[in-house]
Amino acid sequence: MSANSADPSGQLEVVLVKAGRTKIRYAADLIGDDGTRIAVHAPWAGEGVRDFGFVRFEKGDVFTEYYWRDRWYAVKEVCDSAGVVKGWYCDITRPAVLSGTELIVEDLDLDLWRSADGQDVLRLDEDEFAESGLAQRDPQAAAAAAAALDELERLALHGGFDALLT
Repeated sequence: MSANSADPSGQLEVVLVKAGRTKIRYAADLIGDDGTRIAVHAPWAGEGVRDFGFVRFEKGDVFTEYYWRDRWYAVKEVCDSAGVVKGWYCDITRPAVLSGTELIVEDLDLDLWRSADGQDVLRLDEDEFAESGLAQRDPQAAAAAAAALDELERLALHGGFDALLT
């Protein structure tokens, strides 16, 4: 099995890295890997409730997460414990790397939220992105991240992510 192939057992560990440090690590069930896009299913991995004001992530929530080896983002469909979609939380990241059973994703601070009804589309953490210094350290990566956020916002505002995720 190559280093960039999914584990046939269906278990992966998602490793979210930010500023060179592991931010969070959690188990996920592999639901698809077509060589470009990796899809996993995982329960809310945070401790307690995370209230963003526009959505709450809490125990019982389930995330269906989509990562790309060739795109600068991840899209996470968030459902409550009854399976009702809350919305989509999108992280701007470097392209994902699958190494053995670890799916490694580098968070670049920018995020986007789209509510289930499509009424709320929010660009998030642009101040953190500016403060990160990425534009100075790696201007090409910063430009790719900004373009990825723009692309996701266009999709969110014009019909959602169905075409992207099917």
